[in-house]
Amino acid sequence: MQTTTLYDQDFYAWTQRQIELLQAQQWEQVDIDNLIEELDSLGKQQRQELRNRLGVLLGHLLKWRYQPEARSKSWRATIREHRQELRRHLQENSSLKPYLSEAIEIGYEKGLNLVDRETPLNPEQLPQSCPFSEAEIFEEPLELEY
Repeated sequence: MQTTTLYDQDFYAWTQRQIELLQAQQWEQVDIDNLIEELDSLGKQQRQELRNRLGVLLGHLLKWRYQPEARSKSWRATIREHRQELRRHLQENSSLKPYLSEAIEIGYEKGLNLVDRETPLNPEQLPQSCPFSEAEIFEEPLELEY
């Protein structure tokens, strides 16, 4: 009961206490219900991170493709950075790879929203499903033309 109270009052202290209990193999004192909830939440955060990064990347790829006159070093850097972070994220969380096609679909919706916020383009006039292959999303080099 005390660990549940600690969970509600001081989350960081609760995490440290759970680590101590697990390391000491004091299974009966571990706050199992909250630990399960937190582990589930961590897994969901990894999926959310994948979708969010894909959203930014796909939005910038759309801007790059459909606004060539506005291409900038900043856009190219954003694309490069998000590609690197996505590759790293998938390398560190390889079990997310089967989820990638679904994450791309959701990320593409986010990308369309980004285009709507940041450009004069009408997202309804853009492809409504992701027009980029995985190779284009993760690896295709970008030429900066002014």
